[in-house]
Formats: sequence, structure tokens, C-alpha cells
Amino acid sequence: MSSVSCPICLQPVLEENINKHLDSSCNTYLTSSQRLGESSFQPQNTESKKLAPIFSQTRDKHPSILAGRLSTSTLTTQDTFTASKKRKSQMPSAFRMSSKRSKVMPSNSTSAVPLAERLRPQCLEDFFGQKHLTGPDSLLMNMLNNGIIGSLIFWGPPGCGKTTLARLLAQRVDCNFKELSATSSGMNDVRAVFEEAKASLALTGRGTILFLDEVHRFNKTQQDIFLPFIEKGQIQMIGATTENPSFKLTGALLSRCRVLVLERLTDNDIRDIIFGAVERVLVSAPREETSEGATTSTPVGTEPSTSQKFLSQSESSHASTSCDRSSLPYPQLTDHIMASIVSLSTGDARTALSLLELALAAKPDMDEHVLLTSLRRSVSASYDRTGDSHYDTNSALHKSIRGNHGSAAMYWLARMLTAGEDPLYIARRLVVCASEDIGLADRHALPLAMAALQACQVIGMPECRINLAHCVAYLSEAPKCTRAYEAYNRAEEAAKLDMTAPVPVAVRNAPTALMKELGYSEGYSYNPSFLHPVHNDYLPITFRGDTFLKEVGDLSDKVWDEQELLLWEREDNGGRPWEGRSSAQHRH
Repeated sequence: MSSVSCPICLQPVLEENINKHLDSSCNTYLTSSQRLGESSFQPQNTESKKLAPIFSQTRDKHPSILAGRLSTSTLTTQDTFTASKKRKSQMPSAFRMSSKRSKVMPSNSTSAVPLAERLRPQCLEDFFGQKHLTGPDSLLMNMLNNGIIGSLIFWGPPGCGKTTLARLLAQRVDCNFKELSATSSGMNDVRAVFEEAKASLALTGRGTILFLDEVHRFNKTQQDIFLPFIEKGQIQMIGATTENPSFKLTGALLSRCRVLVLERLTDNDIRDIIFGAVERVLVSAPREETSEGATTSTPVGTEPSTSQKFLSQSESSHASTSCDRSSLPYPQLTDHIMASIVSLSTGDARTALSLLELALAAKPDMDEHVLLTSLRRSVSASYDRTGDSHYDTNSALHKSIRGNHGSAAMYWLARMLTAGEDPLYIARRLVVCASEDIGLADRHALPLAMAALQACQVIGMPECRINLAHCVAYLSEAPKCTRAYEAYNRAEEAAKLDMTAPVPVAVRNAPTALMKELGYSEGYSYNPSFLHPVHNDYLPITFRGDTFLKEVGDLSDKVWDEQELLLWEREDNGGRPWEGRSSAQHRH
């Protein structure tokens, strides 16, 4: 009869006895040669054979005795069955782990998780910010109270709570919850969720919520796969994105989902979050028990985690969970440091908690200036040259120039260049601004902008920043006139009304005799030939009499807003009345 190797104890057993051997906890039904080998090497009254290390659930309090016993068993196995020598020789090292070491491993793995992940809110009541969505009278909360939330798209900047809010909403709805990220999941993963959702709905009647992070990373063809499942109600999708859904998601998907905008967190929200994090760290730091029953917060042979050190320093001095800084056990958490964390986070809760974790890990006697410098260097500029911040910052520069606010325009220029923006892109935008906003009011604006563009092409960074600053300062202080820009907009609107309107015969081109015979250019008066103005029909008959380019000083389309003027006089003019008030009121 042939023998097989037991998958648990690795000993040879007759094939017909393998089930009985397993039922006896690997103590009986061994082959005769193995039993003889054990009787000749092992002492009387030895303990039952231990299971393989991965199946062992108990730890011996005397690892040295256990290691000796296993060494004897290993020698026996090596003499009888040489084929399993390598696998058996690895068993003692697995068993030599002490009880203390085995207990601290989960703590170490937990401490490796970033503070921002460990302190995620577990209920909506602990969620900070986004009151327009989580307030008691909000539409989202009313839908949630009715047990359904539908398919949603959360659009907001990083660290504003999109993922956390989606998880908390799923907890309040009686549905299966699946979570995927478009950065690491493919369409096969998505289809598997869809099939499971269909089966669950058919068998149990329970719906499925699919949270899809970074949904904008799926291309438009992949996004179309979601349509039938959302439309039939087989899944409720919550997508999270930092990109503008109007540009990144298909119109068909947007029509089946409601887009909810999450705002960047305010300074008060960030302040509440970091002080709440300090409070939770103080009261929830894990504590380990050794085999002798003693209590310790620092495992033997390992470095204490940030939470454990925080707790050990606070045991004697922190009697309450107040968030007041005077009661915090870390002296480096000064008011200036905490305020700087709020400022550096720029509304990103994840960044704020990461900075707090760095501050907690610093030495208690670390100089405040050194710590603050380190925190500032750890924060990267949140400027994406292909994202919304790219266009938002450019828009701020353009509007500051238009509003004659040279200081603001210079700040946004420096912000873009410091973040790594292409200077040629900025120069091209200044060329556009020179014609759109300064236009006919200053004939030198456009040549200066073109000169700045050429300077950037020839010189490059970092010196071309001076040329750009020169141009921005000039355009900001130059008088503004949008007559040409507005005239084109009016003309374009008229052109779109009728693209087939014929060109008047008098102003048509007549390069050939045939065209002249057909009347082309007939009746045209050549203006330079006259000492006085002459009349020609320049526009199609449909638009004759229309004025697209307004006359200089024409204010017929301008608006007088007394409240806006008073606000400018108070905020920007030092409370002094605008010097052009009386003349403008008279002309208006």
C-alpha cells in the first residue's frame, strides 16, 4: 500500500488511513517505520505531536524547551525521510518567536498606517465640513433618511472628505458596499462587481453601492459600461473625482448621476480636525500586556509608535481630553505651530493630519523655527499644470490686470512661476489680455506684450521672470478699453444668425472681365479719390443700420451700480469718493 505525506504534520501515512490520521490530530496511524523511529529516539511520555507552525494557535511559555523538543523531532525525520529535510528544518525558527513578540506585531502593523487613515470618522456626526451636504435640512440627508441616495458624483479638491463621506453614507443604507479605485482596478473588476450586484438584487433584494474613487481616470468608452446598470438600479454608484466632471465624464453618465460639489475645508474645519485628532490620539493609544501581566505601551525590542509615546507622556499630566494646547503633553505643539499646520494644509484634511503626525514625531525640545521650516518644506505646491488650478490661477492673473490691481497681478504671476508654470504660456496669455482688456486705450500694450513673449523665447527662466513682471505691471496700470473685443462678439453673434447672407455687389471683388460684366464692384466709391466722405453699402441688407463697433465714449451698454461703487470707494479708495462720479453720472 502506498503512503502519502500528511499536509499538516508532514509525516508519511498510508493512503487508506489519511482521514483517520487527520481525525486523530496527527497522533496515530503513522507508518510502522516512522513509529519505530520515534520510539528509538523520543523519551517516554512525550507530548503529542505539534501541528505545523501555520496551524498552531498556542504559544509555549518556555521557548527554549520547545525548541529542544522540536530539534529532536527534526533529527528523527531527517534520518527516516530525507525528502522533507528542508521543510522540517524551517519549523523551529517559526516556533522560536516569543509571546511578547507575537503580541506586538498587530500593533506595529497598525502604527504603520498613516494618521489620516487611522482617524477617519466612523459616523456622520464626527464628519467635519460640507454642511451644505451633511446638514439636517440638506437634500442629501433627506434622501438618506428615506433609505436611498441614488448615484452621485462627488467633485472636490483632495482631502475634503469625498471618500470618507461615501463610506459613511453607505453605512446608513441597507445595501452591500463595494469599493474600487480607477487607479488600480480594471474593467474586469468592475464587471465582477456588476454581476455580483445583479445576483444579490435577484436573490436577496439588497442593492449594491459601488464607490469608485478617481472615476475620471476611466476613459469615455469605459464609462459607458456603467450606464445600463445605473439606469436599471442594479447598482448605486458614488464616484469621486478631483477633476471637473463637465470635461472628464461623459454627458450620458452625468445625466444619470447627481453631481455634488465638496468645497475646500475652511480654516475652522481644519482646526477642529487637528485638535480632535490630538484628543483621539491621547485617549485611544493602544496598550499591550506582557506575558507576566504587566502593562506597557512600548513593545520590547521595538520603537514606540507616535500614539504610544503621546500617551505615555500624557498619563501623569493629562487628566482630561480637552483640546486646549496648554494641556497637551508635547511642548513643540505651540500656538504658532498649530496655526501654521492649519495654514499649510490649505483646506486639505489629509495634509493637515500628515503635518500633525510629523510634529508629534519631533523631539520635544526641537526649536520652533526649525520645526516650522521642516513642516513647510514637506508640503508641495498644490499646482497642477493640466488641472483646474492651472486655469483658475491664470484667470486670477487676468482678472487682476483687468481690475488695475497690480499687486494682485504680480502675486499670481509669482505664484504660477514658482509652481513651475511655463513662462511662454503666461506670455501668450498676456498678449491676449493686451488686446482684450487694454485694446484701443493704449496702442503700446500689444507691442510690449509681444516683446515680452519674444524675450521669454530667447532668454528663458529664471531671467525672463523680469520681462513678465515688466509686462504685467504695465498692463495693470494701463487704461482699459474693450471696444474691439465687444465689437467682435456682437459681429460674431450676427454672423451666426445667417451664414448665407450675400456680399453686397458694390463691395465684391472683380478681377476678371466676366465679373465686371456681371456687375461686381459696380457702384463702389473709392474713398481716397474724394475730398469728402462717401457712402457705400458695406453690410448685407439684413444688417444694414446695425452698429457693432461702438463710438468712443459710447456708454449706452454700461451699467451704473451704486452699491458696487460704494464698496470700491470704501475698500480700494480709502473711503474717498471716486473723482469721476459726477461726470459719469451726468453722461449716464
